[in-house]
Amino acid sequence: MEPDVTAERPDSPFHTVGTDHITVIGSNVADTIEYYRDLLGMPLVLRQPNLDQPEVTHLFFDTGDGRILTFFVTDDRPSNPNPQRTGLGQVHHLAFTIEAERLEEIKAALDDAGYGYNEFDRGAFHSLYTRDHNGLTIELAVDKYEIPDDRRGEVFARAQQARVEAGAEYVDDEHMEDAIEALGMEVVRNETPDADSGVGGVE
Repeated sequence: MEPDVTAERPDSPFHTVGTDHITVIGSNVADTIEYYRDLLGMPLVLRQPNLDQPEVTHLFFDTGDGRILTFFVTDDRPSNPNPQRTGLGQVHHLAFTIEAERLEEIKAALDDAGYGYNEFDRGAFHSLYTRDHNGLTIELAVDKYEIPDDRRGEVFARAQQARVEAGAEYVDDEHMEDAIEALGMEVVRNETPDADSGVGGVE
């Protein structure tokens, strides 16, 4: 049986109310701060020993909306920029929101810092894919439409319904616009450049 795709809360014992933080095993302090603070612009808001392993440093970064990304790092771990191999239970990529009007500036900054990227139109998003200093895939995503944070789930679920009804394989602009209109919101499109919608990796 196909699972329901809906923004309605499931009949479960409890419900989460948001994302508190995500923690990644990192390399060393200097390289992690250089990438996440100095390139991506995330403030370093807390630095302390790991409560479970005091010899490991725990770095906390604000991703831009108060939600936190943290790293366990040690000074003796060298960074490894080679692509990571992923498997069950491992992280495929991390995605962060960027401002549409700064897209070209961000691409130039990645170029200047020596980080390659690929650019794709993903239907609901316009995305740059790059890698951090440890080979972890990082997606920098522009929302193609202005949607209040507390209604994103509703819009995605309604766009899914429109996609299925249209017999389309993936969500595209028409499904997003149908969903936004059906939910009584104004369709406001962010300006993004043309880009391939196909599948691809990172340079």
